[in-house]
Amino acid sequence: MSEYIELSDVLEQLEDKLIQLSLWEEQSPPKQDLNSEQPFSLDTLQPTQWLQWIFIPKMRELIASQSEVPIGFEVSAYFEQTMVNKTHRDELLPILNQLDETVR
Repeated sequence: MSEYIELSDVLEQLEDKLIQLSLWEEQSPPKQDLNSEQPFSLDTLQPTQWLQWIFIPKMRELIASQSEVPIGFEVSAYFEQTMVNKTHRDELLPILNQLDETVR
């Protein structure tokens, strides 16, 4: 149960940071953009859109249902490479690194 609490806390920090950086969107991208089969929906979504509309909701769904959360994945490396706004990237990376550590 404590792993769910820790993961939930990191997700909350991530959402708060996205809001603080004005990266949190009010309107969802089109449904077809959310159904990409590419990793990180890289063909249809910006990295922060993927966090908001796919990753965070899916992780919260797993936590709420107390389902097994995937372990051993890393999202921070993807964001290091793909985020063009260095300021936003540098502010998000500590939280994304913490997320990676939480699921090891």
